[in-house]
Amino acid sequence: MSERMELLRGVVHPWHHDHFGHMNVRHYAPFFDDAAYHLWTRLGLGFREMQARHGVHTVTAEAKTRFLRELTAGDLIVIDGAVERIGTKSCSFHLRMLNADTGDLHATCDLVEVFFDPEARSATAMPDAVRAKLEAGQVADA
Repeated sequence: MSERMELLRGVVHPWHHDHFGHMNVRHYAPFFDDAAYHLWTRLGLGFREMQARHGVHTVTAEAKTRFLRELTAGDLIVIDGAVERIGTKSCSFHLRMLNADTGDLHATCDLVEVFFDPEARSATAMPDAVRAKLEAGQVADA
């Protein structure tokens, strides 16, 4: 088991705001999406390696975001993440968006990633070497 990994830091800009004066829901997705790319790399499973060495990549099958506390212009955020579940053809990640100054939890994102064979154009079993790296990044109670 591992610790949660810091994946991304960012700042909320005025152009992220909606007419209510807080960050609009559509701007959470890019932050979480970028963080997910970093999670793969932090696990030692960057896209190029997975494609070249293992002949697979992943596709996001499900993304669920929970909005817990508003963010406003000037707020600094940090996103951390962990492997939550490992299946046969998929894995799940749990990401958290925190206020970098206060530590307050603002949002979470749960992702289900399915392993995909680009030649067959279908889901495929997770390679054993990939499973081992995912297990090293798994956190109890992610």
